[in-house]
Amino acid sequence: MSNLYIGLMSGTSLDGVDGVLADFSGTPLKVVAHAYTPFSPTLRGELLALNTSGSDELHRAALAANALARAYASVVSDLLLKTSVDPKTVVAIGAHGQTVRHRPQEFDVDASQNAAGGYTLQLNNPSLLAELTHIDVVADFRSRDVAAGGQGAPLVPAFHQAIFGSVQGSLAVLNIGGISNVTLLDADSGLGQGVSGFDCGPGNALMDHWCQIHTGQAFDAGGQWAARGQVHTDLLAKLLDEPYFSKPPPKSTGRDLFNVPWLARQLITFAHVSPVDVQATLTELTARVCAKSVTSQLTCALTSAITSPLASKTKGPKKLIVCGGGALNLHLMARLAAVSGLSVESSQHHGLPPMQVEAAAFAWLAHQRVRLEKGNLPKVTGAQGARILGAIYPA
Repeated sequence: MSNLYIGLMSGTSLDGVDGVLADFSGTPLKVVAHAYTPFSPTLRGELLALNTSGSDELHRAALAANALARAYASVVSDLLLKTSVDPKTVVAIGAHGQTVRHRPQEFDVDASQNAAGGYTLQLNNPSLLAELTHIDVVADFRSRDVAAGGQGAPLVPAFHQAIFGSVQGSLAVLNIGGISNVTLLDADSGLGQGVSGFDCGPGNALMDHWCQIHTGQAFDAGGQWAARGQVHTDLLAKLLDEPYFSKPPPKSTGRDLFNVPWLARQLITFAHVSPVDVQATLTELTARVCAKSVTSQLTCALTSAITSPLASKTKGPKKLIVCGGGALNLHLMARLAAVSGLSVESSQHHGLPPMQVEAAAFAWLAHQRVRLEKGNLPKVTGAQGARILGAIYPA
């Protein structure tokens, strides 16, 4: 039997689609090939617009989902072409979809019946993707966790445990996409034990927006623009005053909170601050929020979670592995090291390039679904128990 799976990811940065062809015949998985296609400006603009209410949005969302499925199919085609792999030998595609709303536990919660409320919504058309690729598709990973009372995010900590759990000592894995999320692993703890994680807050989304409108560039390459500015301490204090940052885990967030209107409200009394200094401050915000997540909240969560005699010896991670687009921002990486006091390394140094990690995670989640194995960690998401995630759309 084949052990080949494809994972696809289009995240909150809204830059495009990353895909990997992964081989699960060994442990850990091996990425055979990686492909990327950028979103067209039209699709990117529509996906961004659909994060907020607008006219005729059901019709527009359906068409955007079709366009996204075609972009996914293009990446799948590139992967198969690069590797000369017959699509019949690929077991399944894990396709996350594009998150446009993420509001778990915010509505229709019935505490008396222990009923979950809220929702998470990822645009996708997995039926069309299966039709275009002739490969089974696994999609809709988050909704079952939400139905079980969880946040539906982050889902990657279980994958981080599988991939990076063999690294000696406790460590943190930080994904910096549009939104940042962190996982803390204790290498001595066994599967699922001593694993904590949650969404930290903004990653690249606010920095990318600010860079786009003031420089015309989609992102601040290497953090070079931010490095020329000065952090405005009063503005930083205002940004850090967001209640989400002090909320205890389990928690998750997205563009529903950290969006352009949120940033505009914070900047109302700081119109005098130069654009480059705002960029430096936004970069510092991401660095500090992520560092605090690793060094304080997660350390406390890990210490209280481990029941073995080793718990008293747990002092938090010494190493921080970074993946996602933020790992390519050298200024941000330097600030992370400075404010966290940890050894900060790209996931590239641990066998998986930063732009492949999340796509590989959804290949892994598809693999879990096909094998009828659980994909979430209740301690991370807050779900009532471990669940099999995802729905299968046959080719």
